[in-house]
Amino acid sequence: MSAPTDAVETLTPTLLGRSLLFSLGMIAATGVVALALVLNFAQPFSRRYRISRYWSRFNLWWLWVTCRIDYQISGAEHLPDRPVIIMAKHQSTWETMFLHQYLPPVAWVIKRELLWLPFFGWGLALLRPIAINRRAGASAMKQVIRQGVKHLRQGQWVLIFPQGTRVAPGVRQRYGMGGAVLATHTGCPILPVALNAGEFWPRGGFLKRPGTIQVAFGPLIESEGRSAQELNQQVEEWIETTMTRINAVAPQAR
Repeated sequence: MSAPTDAVETLTPTLLGRSLLFSLGMIAATGVVALALVLNFAQPFSRRYRISRYWSRFNLWWLWVTCRIDYQISGAEHLPDRPVIIMAKHQSTWETMFLHQYLPPVAWVIKRELLWLPFFGWGLALLRPIAINRRAGASAMKQVIRQGVKHLRQGQWVLIFPQGTRVAPGVRQRYGMGGAVLATHTGCPILPVALNAGEFWPRGGFLKRPGTIQVAFGPLIESEGRSAQELNQQVEEWIETTMTRINAVAPQAR
């Protein structure tokens, strides 16, 4: 998919200045909200989670104000009223903000190193993530299952990026089995999510290009009586097929 702005625009002082302004606001918001979470560590989880949403809500609004990045949702009718396992495309930092804001309280499957970051990691630790050592292999898988079962029974959705890390647009990477295995152990359905945020906020990129991110929620994939391999394959096929459709639509630059 071509970039939503031409090569000349990507080098303009305006684009650089807007991106810098957003980053400064995001850093400030991270510090303020993380401090608020730490100060409210003794409060119920529901209160802490509400506080954390100020971070994502502000950043999504600030991203629109500074960088003119908006989003469009399809498939919202597929969102259930019961706990599910979310398996989502991961191209950018953007979807961590959007999914945190848009969905019911979720337990993120994250790399444990994120908890070591000052302020951000401290606040994140208070939101009941499933922090794993990605190099631990089978041990990490058992941790996802054990803690995932607990979260789902408590009514908290579990969110997994099956590719494990941010992947550049147009690149395919192996889908990990964690989400599918958790689904077979719990009988919970999987909600697949496709999005193209990396076209506007690239992985590791500082410049953020204006446009409209497409987010697609898929029909629930039921797990009862199915193997983890079958589930994982169906999730991958739906996400990658939907990505092809999304990428075929010209980005809406602003």
